[in-house]
Amino acid sequence: MNARPSAAALPLVRLGQGDFVREIWPHDLDSTHHKEAPMSTLIQQVQKGRRPKPRRVLLYGTQGIGKSTFGAMAESPIFVPTEDGLGDIDCESFPLAQSLGQVMASLEALYTSEHPYKTVVIDSLDWLERLIWAEVCSDRSVESIEDVGYAKGYTYAIDKWRQVLGALDALRSDRGMGVILIAHATIEKFDNPETEPYDRYSPRLPTLARALVQEWCDEVLFATYRVHTRKVDEGFNKAKHQGIGTGERIIRTVERPAHVAKNRIGLPAEFPLDYRVFAALVRGEDPFAAAPSTPSTPTPQAAEAAGSEAQAPEGD
Repeated sequence: MNARPSAAALPLVRLGQGDFVREIWPHDLDSTHHKEAPMSTLIQQVQKGRRPKPRRVLLYGTQGIGKSTFGAMAESPIFVPTEDGLGDIDCESFPLAQSLGQVMASLEALYTSEHPYKTVVIDSLDWLERLIWAEVCSDRSVESIEDVGYAKGYTYAIDKWRQVLGALDALRSDRGMGVILIAHATIEKFDNPETEPYDRYSPRLPTLARALVQEWCDEVLFATYRVHTRKVDEGFNKAKHQGIGTGERIIRTVERPAHVAKNRIGLPAEFPLDYRVFAALVRGEDPFAAAPSTPSTPTPQAAEAAGSEAQAPEGD
């Protein structure tokens, strides 16, 4: 049996840092030193191939475009409402949350209880943010989050956001539930280091919270209306561009200068605002493929009319 080198000796290499340092000594590389290999090693735990899991989706857009309806079309959805806007939508939901504690209690109930739900929908994130701020103010005994010194109120709020996302991760990993987060849109000025600053749509959340949620989600989808522009001549060699809306509601999945978006599974750049289309694309199906047509049997009247038409003499 090899004795451990003296304290004066140096290891071959030190891996990690802080409390997670491991020293590698020559005898660690000597296969004869180990009588038997461990039953389970990290190498044996390496996984290969795709391992699909329920999606974590952030859908944001302008008011009234159909974001909540999108969530209600998901598979067996249950809403955790933080704003009062589900009255006209046929869906199942918890009571309107008046505090962050009530939101967390709803998520805990979904984790610990038996239920038929397969998708949890939080509607909406910007109203959830207000509940988070209220709890930070209560914890710090202040009236406003701005009253927390050195703008640390927003940092404390991020800790609350991590608690919410952690609970949603548990529902996804342990209960197999999909997650849909709904948010309103705002127009922000984006300082692109490669161009002049420009305006773009983004979820209506503070910068730190928005960055955290967008990174956590698998898809960030922007719901909007399709708009075309046309050039209008105003005379005197002057013209202006006029926006024309068709009323068509679409989802955009790829970031462009006009909006924030992302997806991790190669979705089309845009498609109709319809959860059924999104679900089909996630499954790798083509939701726009035409169903195979089957020849129909003509009615006796149609057959007789066709025969008469075939026998009719040609005109001049």
